[in-house]
Amino acid sequence: MFNIADLKKNPEGLHFDRELDIKELLMSRNPEILDIKNVRAKGLVGYDEGLFLLNYELSYLLTLPSSRSMEPVDLAQETLVSEVFIEAGQVEAKKELVDEELVLVLTDDFIDLEESVIDNILLNIPLQVLTQAEATDASLPSGNNWSVMTESQYQDLQEEKKSANNPFTRLEGMFDEE
Repeated sequence: MFNIADLKKNPEGLHFDRELDIKELLMSRNPEILDIKNVRAKGLVGYDEGLFLLNYELSYLLTLPSSRSMEPVDLAQETLVSEVFIEAGQVEAKKELVDEELVLVLTDDFIDLEESVIDNILLNIPLQVLTQAEATDASLPSGNNWSVMTESQYQDLQEEKKSANNPFTRLEGMFDEE
C-alpha cells in the first residue's frame, strides 16, 4: 500500500519492486484459476497536479484449465499497467476525467497495489487457453451428431444452407440457351 500523504511529499515518486502472494485472494475471485506463481510488480507511483500515477510492469505464471480438455496450462504473462487516481475530494474539480472513466477515485487514504495487481490479472485472462498439443492440432472436438467449428467454418455452413434452401436454385440453368 502507498499512503497518499507520503506520495505528496515525494515529488520524484516512489520506486517499488515487489513479489506478491495473492493466490488465495485471486482464486477466491475467480475459481477457474488453478494456480499462480512468481507474481512480481516493478514500477513507480507518484503524485502530479492532483493526480496519483501508478505505473508498473506486472509478470506472473498463471495456471488455467484448457478451453478444450480442461488439462492444466501454464501461461507466463507480462503486462504494463498504468492507472491514474484522484482523491474523493477532487471529483468535482476533475469531473470530466471521472465522467470519461480516465481516473479511479480513491475512497481511502492509500493506493492498494495488491488490489490493482489482482484486478489487472483478472482483466488479462485469455478467453482461449490451449495446451501445446491442442494449439498445433487443427482438428476440433466432435461426437455423435455434433462438432465444434470455428466461426469461419460456421459462416461457410450458413452460406451453404442459404443457397440450398433458395427456391430459385432449382431454376438455375433452366433458361440457358443451347
